[in-house]
Amino acid sequence: MCKRCWTFWAISLGFALGGFFDGILLHQILQWHHLLSLVPGISTIRLQVLWDGYFHALMYVIAAVSLAGLWYSRGSLTERWGSQTVGALFVGFGIWHIVDSVLSHWALGIHRIKLDSPNPLMWDLIWFVAFGLAPLLLGTFLVRRKTRPPAVRPAVMTLVPLGLITLASGVWSLQPPPDQPDFTTVVFRPGMGPEGAARAMAATDARLVWTDPDMSVVVLSVDPDSRWLLYRYGALLVSGAGAPAGCFNWSRAEV
Repeated sequence: MCKRCWTFWAISLGFALGGFFDGILLHQILQWHHLLSLVPGISTIRLQVLWDGYFHALMYVIAAVSLAGLWYSRGSLTERWGSQTVGALFVGFGIWHIVDSVLSHWALGIHRIKLDSPNPLMWDLIWFVAFGLAPLLLGTFLVRRKTRPPAVRPAVMTLVPLGLITLASGVWSLQPPPDQPDFTTVVFRPGMGPEGAARAMAATDARLVWTDPDMSVVVLSVDPDSRWLLYRYGALLVSGAGAPAGCFNWSRAEV
């Protein structure tokens, strides 16, 4: 096993954590944009929320594959494990934001950091420097820094907290903002209609908070323990974050 394998998979995990950070902070807490906010033909709330869900699912896959890669390359972790691992995570975190800025913001134009800003380029550049270049440079420094080798091989000691951090990031992506602890966004499958949505809400004792004109996307107040039952009644996506006052304000729902 090459020593670079561990660093590669740690960078990959940092990349996934960067995606979680972006989705949780910008899509859910601050609600500044959706993944495909500026893509023509994807203007309905239902599609915007659904693609945000696909994005988080992809980050889950990358994180899971990265953790598996770290486990299988644990034999190469014999020296500089602390600074190398932390540095690699920062490198991956920075790479995510650099790729997102260059590809999503400027090359493809599928969204910007702060859509309602009079100067969106300023916010793009702030994010690019603060969360892209800065972590990348810090991580590169930590990876290359020479430190004493540890007295014991710390593979399991490292993988356990990394796994917990990744799991916590995934769970957090399902949580609502602090001021809205029981709101849940639900995307129903096409053709459900108001009657199907009403049946799902009745089955889970949910209270309607917000809906689009067709009730294909709804925001509910529902017991967290009953939230996942909505999948049995036609839900395609159930998210713990639902906040119609934020990104729903600037989103354009088609009637």
